[in-house]
Amino acid sequence: MTRTHHADAARAWSAAASVVDPEVPVLSIDDLGVLREVTVTDEGVDVVITPTYSGCPAMDAIREDVVRALSAAGFGEVRVHLVLSPAWTTDWISGAGRSKLKEYGIAPPAPTTGPVSLRLSVKCPHCGSLDTREIAHFGSTSCKALFVCRGCGEPFDHFKAL
Repeated sequence: MTRTHHADAARAWSAAASVVDPEVPVLSIDDLGVLREVTVTDEGVDVVITPTYSGCPAMDAIREDVVRALSAAGFGEVRVHLVLSPAWTTDWISGAGRSKLKEYGIAPPAPTTGPVSLRLSVKCPHCGSLDTREIAHFGSTSCKALFVCRGCGEPFDHFKAL
């Protein structure tokens, strides 16, 4: 790869990585781990994204936003490929992304440790209490569950671990 191609690849990654998740607008698709690959060729830019769920309704918007971001950065032909394998996991959420979720009021998922995980408790993102309970398995989106804190009484979303 020439120095020019390397600079273009870094610029293309940066442009694609700036796209925010429409359902959790404090996270970029890079923070979320949805952005998997950006390749610059003489024919254009190929971007690989993996949805958090196979039926995630936000993927069409994300695809359009990636094309728009790369076009605005001066790239011509942009092709966005949706890849389901390997399946997305919450382990792909960056440390910065987990911090942003907590600051936004969504309890970040605990790292997974294998195919079967045991959830002992979910920490309240508002007060830090572990005295919380799930009140609905589906929250504002299918990838989140609705919890309430018994300590401060505040409801909050919890990003489900996958």
